[in-house]
Amino acid sequence: MAIRQLSPETVNRIAAGEVVERPASVVKELVENAIDAGATQVEIVIAAGGLSLIRVTDDGSGMTPDDLLLAVERHATSKLDEEDLFDIRCLGFRGEALPSIGSIARLEIRSRPADANQGAAIVVTRGAKAPVGPAAVNRGTVVEVRDLFSATPARLKFLKSERAEAMAVTDIVRRLAMAHPDIGFTLQTGEKKPAIFARGDRSSAAWLERIGTIMGREFMDDALEVSGAGSGATAPMRVFGFAGLPTLHRQDSTQQFLFVNGRPVRDKLLIGAVRAAYGDLIPRGRSPLLSLFLDVAPSDVDVNVHPAKAEVRFRDAGRVRALMVRALSEALATAGHRASAQGGVLTVESFATGVLPNAGMPPPPSYSSGGASYQWQPPSAPSGFSERAQTPFAVLDAPSADARTLAEPVAAGETVDKPLGAVRAQVHENYIVAQTRDGLVIVDQHAAHERLVYEKLKASLASGGVARQGLLIPAIIELDDDDADSLVARSDELAELGLVIESFGGGAVAVREVPALLGETDVEGLVKDLAAELRSDGTARALKDRLDSVASRMACHGSVRSGRRLTVEEMNALLRQMEATPYSGQCNHGRPTYVALKLSDIERLFGRR
Repeated sequence: MAIRQLSPETVNRIAAGEVVERPASVVKELVENAIDAGATQVEIVIAAGGLSLIRVTDDGSGMTPDDLLLAVERHATSKLDEEDLFDIRCLGFRGEALPSIGSIARLEIRSRPADANQGAAIVVTRGAKAPVGPAAVNRGTVVEVRDLFSATPARLKFLKSERAEAMAVTDIVRRLAMAHPDIGFTLQTGEKKPAIFARGDRSSAAWLERIGTIMGREFMDDALEVSGAGSGATAPMRVFGFAGLPTLHRQDSTQQFLFVNGRPVRDKLLIGAVRAAYGDLIPRGRSPLLSLFLDVAPSDVDVNVHPAKAEVRFRDAGRVRALMVRALSEALATAGHRASAQGGVLTVESFATGVLPNAGMPPPPSYSSGGASYQWQPPSAPSGFSERAQTPFAVLDAPSADARTLAEPVAAGETVDKPLGAVRAQVHENYIVAQTRDGLVIVDQHAAHERLVYEKLKASLASGGVARQGLLIPAIIELDDDDADSLVARSDELAELGLVIESFGGGAVAVREVPALLGETDVEGLVKDLAAELRSDGTARALKDRLDSVASRMACHGSVRSGRRLTVEEMNALLRQMEATPYSGQCNHGRPTYVALKLSDIERLFGRR
């Protein structure tokens, strides 16, 4: 077949296949044009998921009749200065969207600049352009797209349901609204109530309010402000935004919003930086909630690597990743012992929907508005009952195993104003109940102490090594030959963690020293778990690359176990250490270490409010 040049209509439809994947793609292009035009209010209306109607109205700068003629021509744009493709300072710049849309649908544009007495309009129907004529329109631009894909009906077979397409449009508008809190947005998708994003400013409070409107009150309650700056390849760069506490996470990443120079992106580099920053703070396979904005020099990022501009490429990816990880890590460290507020909310809801057992339980202590402490004493046990059958509450002054959280006793009156309050009881020999000034806190003693030991191990590693404690009699651990050989091969690296092992014949190792922080621990269980850890990850990676994971495993074995009875002093000391330790709001596996209940919520459960 001879080579021939395609017709302009066919060329436009090919371009439309790259630019217009679905109705949401059209909405994205049109709303980005409105933002670039300096709009302060943008209204989006769609019908039938955007297939029958898409209308975008803005109060931006508007276009003259001559501008309208050029706007529907290919490769015509007002957004490139001297054709520099590496200095993109706007959202849309290709100059292909409007002619591509007009080639597969009916496109009508009405526009009026601020200094014009009347507006103008142009209509493009499946690639056929009508002359520009006068139109009655307010300042700004109105773009209507009807019968999308009517010129390419085969594309309709690949679309989802109208509801799914409407949800995709909603997601696009939310992302753009999140990046521009100083612009008001209204979205009508055919539902009874439109989504309205009120115009604000670009302050942190207004930004968080806009983000909270989209991500929900749950995120606002648990959001940490993120801010950081660094040097880019050619100019300074900065990152700012909000990230959720580590205890606030989801199975998918739909609540992760990332932006580069105001442009919503789904970039692998940035997603990897987020994972690295959260690291061991969230469970494996879960995703944190966040909204982060990266500002870099236009010359340091290429936004032209993807037709939909969903991915970008950085000139110095290493610096960008380092800035993201550092800023996120610093924000997470400032959270200290703070845990998600949703834990308490869900706990109260579970009580509210269930039956509150009260038979056989001690009467609730009195509470005065003056802030007096509870004065509750555990009931005496009937004779003949075993220790475990006495009461669900552990007697506070009973003998206890060493919790390795030694501290001087502190009077309850001095600790009730502390963030985690003063100890009142130990429930089921696992949960510490503490009273705060405005509620109570329930702490999982094993999870909390596990994080404390883990952080101490990491600090010791960072300072040059973990203190060791020699065993009076070496522990001989029987293993599979492969597991034993794997551990012995890594003995030098394990020694950095304070675990000294050596070969003890075929299929066995001798443990001579353990990390001092672990105290009395199950050495056999620890060694077998470490062997399983190495086996599951293979031997290609150096153990030094996984020290945090190994330290986490050790901390689990060396922490206060469930079922261990603690004294009041030990429990109060545990709470004080939690308050002073970063990331203590979640254990090494990403689960919360405590739940805080507000007194007002508890009173509502009993109808006192």
